[in-house]
Amino acid sequence: MKKITLFLFIIILLTNSSVQALSWAYPFVVWSGKVYEVTDEEVIDSLIGKRIGEVKTKPNNMTGNYYGNASNYFPKGTEYFEISGISTDTAIAVKKEEGKWVKAVYVNKAPFHWMNLFTNPFPFLILIVIILFIGLRKKKAKSKQ
Repeated sequence: MKKITLFLFIIILLTNSSVQALSWAYPFVVWSGKVYEVTDEEVIDSLIGKRIGEVKTKPNNMTGNYYGNASNYFPKGTEYFEISGISTDTAIAVKKEEGKWVKAVYVNKAPFHWMNLFTNPFPFLILIVIILFIGLRKKKAKSKQ
């Protein structure tokens, strides 16, 4: 009897497939390391400032991890704009469709993700300069000996 119970338990564990899907609390966009909640408030054309970026990545639906300029709602390529008279620290405009923009309000700082290092070339440039500097110093030290 114990063997049959154990066998059935193992069969249930092996055949039971788990389904995972993340349900987002609200639609958001990430720009410049900041998370903005997308609202239903439309931004009129005359308030749209310069283009500041676009959606480049989508969050992982299993883990919720994201990096760079991401959105859980808008497709890649969706553009971000400044709103005249409002700091980008407060809100930005997101292009919904041709001639229509919606306001996205700052919520919090985006969490760090190691892929963010690849979206910004500045850290790599600093690393290359440091490596070159160390290499040149070692070369000078060897030539003095």
